[in-house]
Amino acid sequence: MTTMSPLLKQATPVVVDHALGSWIHATDGTEYLDFTTGIGVTSTGHCHPKVVAAAREQCGKIIHAQYTTVMHPPLLELTEKLGEKLPASMDSVFYASTGSEAVEAGMRLARMATGRPNIVVFQGGFHGRTVAAASMTTAGTKFSAGFAPLMAGVHMSVFPYAYRYGWDEDTAVKFALKELDYLLLTRTAPNETAAFLIEPALGDGGYLPTPPAFLEGLRERATTHGIMLILDEVQAGVGRTGRFWGHQHSAAVPDILLTAKGIASGFPISAMASSTALMSKGWPGSQGGTYGGNAVAAAAAVATLQVIDEENLVENARIRGDQLQAGLKDIATRFLAIGDVRGWGLMQGIEFTTAEGTPDAATASALQQETTKHGLLTLTCGPNGNVVRLIPALTVSTQEIDMGLQRFEAALAALSSKVPAGRGSRP
Repeated sequence: MTTMSPLLKQATPVVVDHALGSWIHATDGTEYLDFTTGIGVTSTGHCHPKVVAAAREQCGKIIHAQYTTVMHPPLLELTEKLGEKLPASMDSVFYASTGSEAVEAGMRLARMATGRPNIVVFQGGFHGRTVAAASMTTAGTKFSAGFAPLMAGVHMSVFPYAYRYGWDEDTAVKFALKELDYLLLTRTAPNETAAFLIEPALGDGGYLPTPPAFLEGLRERATTHGIMLILDEVQAGVGRTGRFWGHQHSAAVPDILLTAKGIASGFPISAMASSTALMSKGWPGSQGGTYGGNAVAAAAAVATLQVIDEENLVENARIRGDQLQAGLKDIATRFLAIGDVRGWGLMQGIEFTTAEGTPDAATASALQQETTKHGLLTLTCGPNGNVVRLIPALTVSTQEIDMGLQRFEAALAALSSKVPAGRGSRP
């Protein structure tokens, strides 16, 4: 009997029959409030009627129209709609299928445009699982171990993880920028550095918002040295943080922007955007792909952007995110195993630490399983696996956030007699 690869670890035992909005209905009849959304993918909720209708209609016209062979209207319309959301300086888009592909396209363009070999990434970043993307990923060794040699030319600098260091945010930012300057003096000279690559809010690295002052410090250094600033908006983009793009919490504007996940409500499509002038510095033949810009995925993306605008979902993400964070911080006052609650919009992380201040992966993992038993689907993340992340759909309601908080606290209460609790200030 053929089975799924044993290397694929299921976060929950749930087998889905159907889903709608924030709810998953399992084959055994159980209903689950979904605060995972396919790791931030089903932005408009499961099976939004307008997205379903757009995909169904497109399936009846043409499913696969390879976009370097023939062009199709959904991709042209998507380019126009996406252009309305991009920074004003960005008027050129390349499409692929996955976030990893977009990341590698951005890295390739930066190297070609600058003629420089090196990429600076930041501790805790996740950029994908393909070889080049994994080489630039520092969210955990599991993403890059076992298939060396990795891509050369990657240098890692410090991320301003204030809670980990036991500092305030300003101190962490100053330290991280100082270390970056030192890296440029000791490891990769500015005239050999093609790009800084960073997420506006770390995903797998622990659901850590990147402080605006740090992004602005990167922008300043990139401009000074002719380095490209690449922002990986694969998880933080498309309304997730309560702004359409995660970097809009700061004044920093990227040279290259990457997006995927929530852009098409579950259909696989990704994009890399830049100015036409910069995009033109890529080498002929360096962009392409069989499935890039798939017609059905593009139609779903157009519908997704329309729904986000029509239903004011970016603002909903901000308001419901404030509600969610306030509720989590209130819960943290009653469960001292919670060391930190942080996030922007509907991208919230809860970090668990022991009484000694060390990462408590056991509690985070047990809680993630326990929430499933209480009808709430959650995930873990972070290099130590001690962060529970909550990723509701942008369509989530006030009542669903309240229900999610109630189920989250009930799961914590069920665990309280099984695991030691104690807040630590420094994991």
